[in-house]
Amino acid sequence: MTFIVDILWHFAKWSEATPLGKAIRNSEYAFPMIEFVHLAGLAVIGGAVLIVDMRLLGLGLKKTSVAQLAKDAQPYVTGSLIVMLVTGIMLYSSEATKCYASAAFWIKMISLVLAMIFTYTIKKRVAARDHESVLVGAMSILLWFGVAWGGRWIGFGG
Repeated sequence: MTFIVDILWHFAKWSEATPLGKAIRNSEYAFPMIEFVHLAGLAVIGGAVLIVDMRLLGLGLKKTSVAQLAKDAQPYVTGSLIVMLVTGIMLYSSEATKCYASAAFWIKMISLVLAMIFTYTIKKRVAARDHESVLVGAMSILLWFGVAWGGRWIGFGG
């Protein structure tokens, strides 16, 4: 375990030392502009995920099948996830050692990995079968909430 901790610490130090990390950290406007795009991506993915999750829970849009709604929302989920990953890497590179020491960052990262796996496997299969599922909808909301909550906690110095 110590080996992994050491690798992650060295990776954080290396990330901050990259030209990208230095440029963002030394710019007055780069971090807030990148964060704005990151949060816009969060808003889009939040809407796309929630609309499908609410339908899985049996709440709203009853005239639209779960399968069709999931299919229509998928490009927004994937597109905004890509935007968030790219901007997240940029933000991380500017303050990687701070992130390394932050419990909120690790909660966000673990939630993100679990949410992506869940979204592109279990949730995708259940939605394709066109079944409502309170368990799947609730789990998806919980996982994505963990991502958003962790990110917000990082912003408050967590």
